Amino acid sequence: MAPSLSQAYRRRWWMAVTAVIENLLFSAVLLGWGSLLIMLKNEGFYSHLCTEENVTNQSWGGDLSSAQPPLAPPAWLSCVDQEEMLNLGFTIGSFLLSAATLPLGILMDRFGPRPLRLLGSALFALSCSMIAASAYDPPVLSALIFLALSLNGFGGICLTFTSLTLPNMFGNLSSTLMSLMIGSYASSAVTFPGIKLIYDAGVPFTVIMFVWSSLACLVFLNCFLNWPVESFPAPQEINYVKKIKLSGLALDHKLTGDRFHSHVSTVGLRLSQKSPAESKEFISSEEHVDKPADNTHAIPFRRSVFSPIFLWSLITMAMTQIRIIFYMGSMNKMLEFLVTGGQEHPSEERAKEAEETVGFYASVFGTLQLLCLVSCPLIGYMMDWKMKECEEPLKQEQRTGGEKDKESSDPNANQKPRRDKKIQKITNAMRSFTFTNMLLVGFGITSLINNLPIQIVSFILHTMVRGFIHSCCGGLYAAVYPSNHFGTLTGLQSLISALFALFQQLLFIAMVGPLHGDPFWINLSLLLFSLAGFLLPGYLYFHCRNLVKEMQAKDGTNQSEEALRGHHSNGQLPNSDT
Repeated sequence: MAPSLSQAYRRRWWMAVTAVIENLLFSAVLLGWGSLLIMLKNEGFYSHLCTEENVTNQSWGGDLSSAQPPLAPPAWLSCVDQEEMLNLGFTIGSFLLSAATLPLGILMDRFGPRPLRLLGSALFALSCSMIAASAYDPPVLSALIFLALSLNGFGGICLTFTSLTLPNMFGNLSSTLMSLMIGSYASSAVTFPGIKLIYDAGVPFTVIMFVWSSLACLVFLNCFLNWPVESFPAPQEINYVKKIKLSGLALDHKLTGDRFHSHVSTVGLRLSQKSPAESKEFISSEEHVDKPADNTHAIPFRRSVFSPIFLWSLITMAMTQIRIIFYMGSMNKMLEFLVTGGQEHPSEERAKEAEETVGFYASVFGTLQLLCLVSCPLIGYMMDWKMKECEEPLKQEQRTGGEKDKESSDPNANQKPRRDKKIQKITNAMRSFTFTNMLLVGFGITSLINNLPIQIVSFILHTMVRGFIHSCCGGLYAAVYPSNHFGTLTGLQSLISALFALFQQLLFIAMVGPLHGDPFWINLSLLLFSLAGFLLPGYLYFHCRNLVKEMQAKDGTNQSEEALRGHHSNGQLPNSDT
C-alpha cells in the first residue's frame, strides 16, 4: 500500500538519505566503465573474437600474475576486436543513460515518480542477473552484455531522475538536497572500482553480480513502502506545508481529496484578502488554486526550443558530453599507450606492467568520483550566489494600496534596491558555465601530456566538469524558461547530447585502428572543439545587459506614469492594460 503525501512528508529524511545511497550504488554506475571493462575481459566476454594473430594480451579470471596458476580458470585472449565490441556496449548503455530523460520526463509528469522508480530498480536487478548468467558461458552468451548494459543504463537513469523530485519537500534546503542528488549520481562511477577490489580479493564475478541484484531488489521494496503515488508539488505551485497538512484531512471528507483540498485552500485565500474592491486578484470558490498562471501557457514551447539560449546550450552540452564519454570509454587504452609507448606487441614484462598500471589508475579514477559529492554542492553555491538579496518581480496590479503607501513613506526603501531574481540567476549561470569551461579546457591540456602522474590531475578535472555541467544547465533552464517547459527542455537537451556522444565509438575505432592507440590528435581536436563552450556564457553576458536596460527603461516609464497620474484614495492606480 502506497503511503499518502503527508506520510511521505514525515519520512522525507529517510527517503532523502536512502536516495543518496541508492544513487551511489545503482544510478550511473556505467560511468565507472574502466574497472568493469577489466573484469569483463578477465571473464572472457567476446574473447572468442581474438586469434593468435590479433591478440594483444592474455588474461584469466584471477589475480594478476606472471604465470597461470594451477587450477585457475582458462586463459582468455584479449584483442582490439574484443575491446571495440565491449566499448560498443558501453556506448549503448551510456546513450540510454542520457537519452532516456526525455521520455522519462513525460512519463513522470503523467504517472509520478513511484512507478518509474519501481521499474528502474527492477530493470537494474535484471541487468545484474543477466551479466552474472552470461559469465557462465561467455563464448555463447557474450551478446547478452548489450541488453544487460542497456537495462543497466535505463534503470539507473530512472532512479536518478525520480530522486530529483525529492528536494521539493525541503523548502530552503532544496538547492542543497538537489546538489547532493546530482553529486551522488555523478559519484556512482566509484561503484565498479569498489566492486573490482572485491573481485581482486577472490570473490567470484557471478556471486558479486547476484548479490548486487539482490540489493537492487531492496531499492524496489523501499520505494514500494515509502514513495507516494502523488507527485511532489513544486514550492511555487502551492504552499507545500499547507498541502501536506490538508491532505490527511481531505481523506475523511465526503468530497474527493482534490476537491476538498481545493475548496479549503480557496477559502483560506479568500479570508486572507480584505475585499474584492481592494484586490483585483480575488479568487472565487470555483477557481482551483493549483491552476498555473495564464502567462505561463501564453509562451509556446517552440519559442523556448528555438530560443538562442537553448540552441547555444545544445552546442555546449553536446561538446561536453562527447568529451566526457570518450575519455571514459578510452581511458584504459590511453593509459596502456603511455606505458607501452604504442608498441603493438610489447614484451611480456611490459604487457604485465601495463595491465597492473591500468588497473591501478582505473581504481584511482573511480575513487576520485567521490569528489562529485563535494563539487556539486560547490556549483550549487555558485548558482545560488546572492540569491537571498533578490526579490521576485511583483506585478503592479497585484500590489495593494497599503503596500505602495508603506513603500513611499519608508525612508530606507530606496537606499539599497534589491536585485532582480531572474537577472541574478542568469548571471550566476554565466559565471558557472565560464568556470566549468575553463576546467574543461584545463582537462584537455593535461590529457595531451604523456605523463602518468599528470593524468591524476586529468581525473580530478574530468570529475569536476562532470559534476558541474548538469547543475549549470539545470539552473539556467530554471531561470529562463517556464516551469512547465523545464522537464521537456532538459530531456530534449539530454537526448540530443546523447545522440552526439554516439560519435565516441567512431573516435575509439579511429584511435585503436589508424592511429595505433595514440590519442594525441583526437584529444587535440576535442580540446579545440571545447573552446566553443565559451559561446554560451558570452551570449548570456549580452543577454543580461539587455535585461538590465529593459528593466531600467521600464522603471523610468513607471515612475513617469506614477507622477502624472497620482494616487487614488485607496492607494491603487487606475485600471489600465499597462
